[in-house]
Amino acid sequence: MNYRHRFHAGNFADVLKHTILLGVLDALKRKPAPFAYLDTHAGSGVYALDSEAARKTGEFRAGVLRVLDASDLPPLLRSYVEAVRACDAGKPLTRYPGSPWLAQHALRAQDRAVLCELLPDEATALRGQFHGDARMQVHQRDGYEALSALLPPAEKRGLVLIDPPFEAQEAEFKLIQRALAMALSRWPGGMFAVWYPIKLQRTREPLLRWLRGCAAQSVLVAELAVRAENSPLRLNGCGVALLNPPWKLDQALFAALPALARLLGENGQGDSRLLWLKRE
Repeated sequence: MNYRHRFHAGNFADVLKHTILLGVLDALKRKPAPFAYLDTHAGSGVYALDSEAARKTGEFRAGVLRVLDASDLPPLLRSYVEAVRACDAGKPLTRYPGSPWLAQHALRAQDRAVLCELLPDEATALRGQFHGDARMQVHQRDGYEALSALLPPAEKRGLVLIDPPFEAQEAEFKLIQRALAMALSRWPGGMFAVWYPIKLQRTREPLLRWLRGCAAQSVLVAELAVRAENSPLRLNGCGVALLNPPWKLDQALFAALPALARLLGENGQGDSRLLWLKRE
């Protein structure tokens, strides 16, 4: 597996992650007070679907393209489609927005984004893309380490997205747990969204056990599988753990997840689950 995201942009995992991201940001905007968005592994912001890397895997064809062409979508997925089309209204789609672009698109004038990216070329791309927008701050640094310096935000409300490339594979789960433990000690009421891959069921069970006992007041897990969990060598599904999620997001996801399983599953193998690990 190549861990550079330009090979995987717009795949089923992006569809789930970005649908949830937009749902949380929309919930934060229901109050007029400003909020902060912190992205620990920001990437390069926008990805070319007509690039050699994207065409090599073609993962976007079984991801975003299936959702764009669908009808009768639930509200959360309609918002996702509108955001993707705001980035590229062309047919065929040639640009796919990463989480930094989606955040910029969603932020109001009073809100702020902090984008952490360790790789020099991707950090440079972010700076170029958001040059002139004072709301968008780019840091070339390790996102896990940055949490201790950047939390809690001055705004006292907001979202942290933890979306690592999982280059450390199963060891990445331990890095996430350490980062979350520290972050929750500094900002126990903050919202956190953590993306994780699913190859075999056993690989994410230690993370879910840890989340049940973590310091967050509530934890909601949304998972999407596009094929049976029968191979450790490929991505069979993914999940997003939401710590202190916004009110009624579970209801929106309850409608969206089955639609994604139907649209994105391979040969009828799509499945989803929405589970409260702990609740206030």
